[in-house]
Amino acid sequence: MNISKNIYRDVMIGLFFVTGVLSFVSGQFILSTLLFGSASLASNLNQATPARV
Repeated sequence: MNISKNIYRDVMIGLFFVTGVLSFVSGQFILSTLLFGSASLASNLNQATPARV
């Protein structure tokens, strides 16, 4: 079973997505667009790792 190395990042992306869906259903289209964009950026950006010398 593969366990994610960064579970907090996955939880944050999931919360952004679920909140975006709920705000879209309730008619808050600008907020849902911002939340979907945040989820997309957070899932596609790589975290910087310290350089090994």
